Amino acid sequence: MAKIRAAITAIGGYVPEDILSNDDLAKMVDTNDEWITSRTGIKERRILKTPGGGASDIAVPAVLELCEKRGISPLEIDLLICGTVTGDYNFPSTANIICDKIGAKNAWSFDVGAACSGFIYSLSTGSQFIETGKYKKVVVVGVDKMSSIINYEDRATCVIFGDGGGAVLLEPTEEEVGIMDFELHSDGSGAQYLRQPAGGSVKPASHETVDNLEHFVFQEGKQVFKFAVINMADVSESIMKKNKLTGETVDWLVPHQANLRIIDATAHRMELDPAKVMINIQKFGNTTSGTIPLCLWEWEKKLKKGDNIILSAFGGGFTWGAVYLKWAYNS
Repeated sequence: MAKIRAAITAIGGYVPEDILSNDDLAKMVDTNDEWITSRTGIKERRILKTPGGGASDIAVPAVLELCEKRGISPLEIDLLICGTVTGDYNFPSTANIICDKIGAKNAWSFDVGAACSGFIYSLSTGSQFIETGKYKKVVVVGVDKMSSIINYEDRATCVIFGDGGGAVLLEPTEEEVGIMDFELHSDGSGAQYLRQPAGGSVKPASHETVDNLEHFVFQEGKQVFKFAVINMADVSESIMKKNKLTGETVDWLVPHQANLRIIDATAHRMELDPAKVMINIQKFGNTTSGTIPLCLWEWEKKLKKGDNIILSAFGGGFTWGAVYLKWAYNS
C-alpha cells in the first residue's frame, strides 16, 4: 500500500494595506533608514489599523482565498490549526474564531504558540492528521498582529516587526510529493532573552505591569541573533543531509524573515545559490508566524510540481526547526 503524505494543495495570504516605512519610524524613535536597512534588510512593514481588528481578521482573507483557489467550501474543512502568539484573546483560540468567521462549522480547531516557528510547528502537526488517514482537509494558518505587542518607543524591537499572515490547505496524496520530513526543536531557557514579560499567569496584568511596559516584546538582540544564526543553519543542513539533498538539488529555501543576515548565513551553510532563497523581509518585516506562508504565497506562481523546498525558522521560546517538502502542483 502506497504511503499517504500531506500535500499543500492551495495557499492564501493577506497583509494589511497600511504601510509603516523606515522614514515613518524615524519620526517616532531615534533611528533612520540606513540604520534599519543595514542591520535587518527591512524597508517597510504592514500594520493592521482597523479598530478592534485582531489576528483573525488577517487570517480570514487568507483562508477564504485558498478555499476559492481550491474550489472548496469552508464546510469541507476538517481541522484548522493556527500558529500565533498574538491571538485575538488568551482564550478562546484564534483558530476557533477564524472557523466561526468563515463558516467552517464542521471543523475543530486549536492554536499553536511557538512564536516565529509557529507555522512550521503547525504544518508538521497538521500533516500527521492527514498521514493517519483521519482527515482529508486540514488548513494550517500562520498569522500575527505584532503591532499589538510592540513598543514604538523601543528602537530594538519596533523596527523589526509587522502584521500579516498566510494559510495552506493540506490534503492526502500517494504521489511522491508533499511533506517528506521535518525536524523540530525547543529550548525553554531562551525565555530570558525573548519574551512578553507580563500578561500570563506568572505576572497577570496590573497597573504596575502596564506602567512598566511589560506587555510589549522584550528582546536581547545579540543573544537571540547568535542562537538564531547557529540553530537555523544547523537544522537546515541537518534535514538536507538526512534526505540526501545538496545545494544543487534544493530548489527553494523558505526562511523565516527575521533578519537578512540570519537568512544569508543559513543559505551559505546550505551552499545554496542566493537566487533560490525567498526573501520579502524588505516589504513586510518580521510577521512572526506569518513570514513563511507569506513567502510561499508570493512565490506560488514560480513553484513547480516536484520542487524540493526547505522551510526553516527560529523563534522565541526558543523554538526552531525545518520542514522538507516537495511541491505538489503547478500553478
